[in-house]
Amino acid sequence: MGKYIVSRFVGALITLWIIVTLTFFLMHLIPGSPLNNERNTSEAVQRNLEAHYHLDKPVVVQYGIYLKSLLQLDFGPSIKQSSQSVNDMLGQGFPISAELGFYSLLIAVMSGIVLGILAALKHNHMIDYLAMTIAVIGISVPNFIMATLLIQQIAVNMELLPVATWASPAHMILPTVALATGPMAIIARLTRSSMLEVLNQDYILTARAKGISTFNIVMKHALRNAVLPVVTILGTLVAGVLTGSFVIEKIFAIPGMGQYFVKGINNRDYPVIMGTTVFYSAFLILMLFLVDIAYGILDPRIKLHKRGD
Repeated sequence: MGKYIVSRFVGALITLWIIVTLTFFLMHLIPGSPLNNERNTSEAVQRNLEAHYHLDKPVVVQYGIYLKSLLQLDFGPSIKQSSQSVNDMLGQGFPISAELGFYSLLIAVMSGIVLGILAALKHNHMIDYLAMTIAVIGISVPNFIMATLLIQQIAVNMELLPVATWASPAHMILPTVALATGPMAIIARLTRSSMLEVLNQDYILTARAKGISTFNIVMKHALRNAVLPVVTILGTLVAGVLTGSFVIEKIFAIPGMGQYFVKGINNRDYPVIMGTTVFYSAFLILMLFLVDIAYGILDPRIKLHKRGD
């Protein structure tokens, strides 16, 4: 187990280094400079700014300077917003993005598992058809379209909930639901198919023959094995939720990390682009690592170490 964790940790570091390297050099391959759009600045001021941000040095040297700062967990200053560092932006935006992602995943996992269980227990009945119809809609409709529909119908036409910002629990409902529909649909379909397979296993049939209630069979015997596929894709779902939150944050004017990332791209603010990319990459790699560990814990048949460890 220890060797497995160490090997995965080393692999995660290598993956993160590759992402950092590719992002850095691909970003610098784009023609131009972040300072090209600076107006009313003399050549001397322009050169001073380039020297301050190390843009006058070769790309390889800039890469070495950035790696050194990154090892100190310093993402550097923003070029376009000189009053803020990238660390400040991450500190302000990530808690909001994480809150949005957490609530969305919580809703997606809980509602998806419940829908999948109900669909499996009522296989080929109305509840099954209704649950799978909801799942198909959730998979087919992109979250930005779902967000637009929710705003139009619930916020504008019915005037039940506010639309923009992240000021109160009422403001959180629409963006959370819009972001959760896609993952919820995937989880519901996976849970249904897995539950149908588990419910036909011999040990489940034996439990039914002993007169154990359906609730106890599902909760104590079937659910643990049925959710294993959900755990397997949980890391991917986390990635989808976090990247999808950029669009949702933009639509609902949520002051999360998405706004900084979008502004960084529009302004060609190298430190902001690198900081948000590296931060999200590290977070997602960590989530995938934790999912692997959780999968091994949930299923004792999965061995996390080689023979002889």
